[in-house]
Amino acid sequence: MSGTLAAPVAAEGFWARNARSYARSPLAIAAAALLLLLLLLALFAPWIAPQDPYDLTRLSVMNSKMPPMSRGSDGLLYLLGSDQQGREMLSVMLYGLRVSLFVSITSVAIGLAIGAVLGLVAGFGGGWADAAIMRVVDVQLGIPAILLAIIILALLGQGVDKTIIALILTQYAYFTRTVRSAVLVERQRDYVLAAQGLALPRHRVLLRHVLPNCLAPVIVVATLHIGGAIALEATLSFLGLGVPVTEPSLGMVIANGFQYLLSGRYWISLFPGTLLMVLVIAINLVGDRLRDVLNPRLAH
Repeated sequence: MSGTLAAPVAAEGFWARNARSYARSPLAIAAAALLLLLLLLALFAPWIAPQDPYDLTRLSVMNSKMPPMSRGSDGLLYLLGSDQQGREMLSVMLYGLRVSLFVSITSVAIGLAIGAVLGLVAGFGGGWADAAIMRVVDVQLGIPAILLAIIILALLGQGVDKTIIALILTQYAYFTRTVRSAVLVERQRDYVLAAQGLALPRHRVLLRHVLPNCLAPVIVVATLHIGGAIALEATLSFLGLGVPVTEPSLGMVIANGFQYLLSGRYWISLFPGTLLMVLVIAINLVGDRLRDVLNPRLAH
């Protein structure tokens, strides 16, 4: 009887077990559902948005800075009002959300790939490679991310691709240190020593044995850094250094309405600012729960 009951538990995989543990937190479930909703809104923005804010032929200065629930000269109901260019705010926010998520997720994914390679080389190889890589990482981590990003964009110029490059260069060091720390622990495990004893190629030991067992902390760090990347990109765009005006992110939209806050036209900055805050909080809540679930010391 006991063997029969033990079989399903043993058969329950890594992901299923952690998914069950994640689901024990109602707040984490709500955050994940909200994050999924925001991702879907960004993905289907061209089909959901009432207006294409990039189509200049549909914009009119007659509709600029209208309060929420106003009807424009084109007959369109502006649920959240309009900005100074006559763009419907809900549409601007959906397209801005799309740009913010694209920039942040792309930069984190590429930064993670670069950091994982450097971390594997530093942690498993050791020697001069470890010393050289980690000295560069230590120097970079000593510079505030916003300052480093500003310097990079000052050299490269403005643009979505330039912003992604700046975010990659400010984030890969965190992934490098995380992966290296995990590799230093895993390379002392018996299964790695056994694989080395069988004279398996080093790349196979790294990719087939070491790297999969380092994924748990890396997933947590990557999730949390998506929120950080969104906030950093918004800050850069607010300062006028990030994405161009023709492809506004949430940070750019907030910056465009900042000058109207004290004149009563609060909606131009308030609504996209609230959306940005909700997005970052949802990502951080999901990341915090993943940290609790994937960290064996915090498992319960």
